[in-house]
Amino acid sequence: MDFNTLNDRRGTFSTKWDKMERGFGVSPEDGLAMWTADSDFPTAPCVIDVVREAAEHGVFGYSWVYPDYLQSVQWWMKTRHNWDIDTDWVLTTQGLGNGIALALDVWTKPGDGVVIFSPVYHEFAHKINKAGRRVVECPLTRDGDTYNLDLDDAQSRLTGDESMLIFCSPQNPSGRVWTTEELRELAAFAARNDLILVSDEIHHDLVYTGHSFVPMDIAAPEHRNRMVYLTAASKTFNIAGQRTGNMIIPDPELRAAMNHRLATLDYSPSALGIHMITAAYSPEGAEWVDAQIAHLDANRRTFDAAVNAIPGVRSLPLQSTYLAWVDFSGTGMPPADVAARIRDEAKIAVSPGPGFGTGGETFQRFNLATQHARVEEAGRRMQHAFRDLQ
Repeated sequence: MDFNTLNDRRGTFSTKWDKMERGFGVSPEDGLAMWTADSDFPTAPCVIDVVREAAEHGVFGYSWVYPDYLQSVQWWMKTRHNWDIDTDWVLTTQGLGNGIALALDVWTKPGDGVVIFSPVYHEFAHKINKAGRRVVECPLTRDGDTYNLDLDDAQSRLTGDESMLIFCSPQNPSGRVWTTEELRELAAFAARNDLILVSDEIHHDLVYTGHSFVPMDIAAPEHRNRMVYLTAASKTFNIAGQRTGNMIIPDPELRAAMNHRLATLDYSPSALGIHMITAAYSPEGAEWVDAQIAHLDANRRTFDAAVNAIPGVRSLPLQSTYLAWVDFSGTGMPPADVAARIRDEAKIAVSPGPGFGTGGETFQRFNLATQHARVEEAGRRMQHAFRDLQ
């Protein structure tokens, strides 16, 4: 499977490439796009085949009921994550960003506190604020290269008006894979504080050898009455533009409330997105994902070796995801100067660490889901941009 043929996404309305100059001041003509979390290689052949078949059929009218899709989601969760789900638990959303927004809309009210553990995916705080809710930021602690939960500290930050906890598992931006015990303790924390726990598990398929992802539902099934699980094929198969994600909700009361909201919005999923994910969640798709992980593993090793050779720079070892979390605190440079060198000298568009909240101030996040040659080039550019430190 070919993940290394260079392609040109410029001029295709690609957020990653066509917005990089406006967002980061890096021209796509000579810059590298390593920010937003999508990949630079085509999706799995089995997914492309179903799109081709749909195009050849040529009719894109109304569609109804997707039993094959629901069964494919059920099959994928069982075979890839040893998670037994009922197809009745699965609701679709217009991507997981939409899923988070819907969760806030249905299970919180304006002014409520919503708990997050930072540094974390910046859209959590953005969506909480846009919904008129209050961000309750609970910093993770860091032990060397590892982030940990500090639930005692988190408890001290709660005021009693919180109604939801949004959690990232595996963790974005650090790539941390949480243990069963950590997840169980977090679920108990949510129960003690009467919080709906929304577990964003979008990166669950991209886990490296030596680490095992545990679905929240497996870790703490006794707390299903307050759990909502968000999954998607979008990161795994690079089909985020299809805007199709899953809410897996075992509890019938929670599920009924969300179903009612979806009905009032007259929501139904994209037929093409459904067909693509059905094809992806298959033995052929699983084989492609395994090959992709091997490719990403080579990319992270090459990138880490290059940037870790720069004095004072540390790329935290990834356990999952394709998003390198790089700490520049050891350089002693102000974060603004670090960002300027990456932008102006290395000419790389990255996700700024401060946007991920408390704990991200000295970091930058690099997307490694690209061709290996581009990762090698990024390493060379970084070493050149910080050559005076060597």
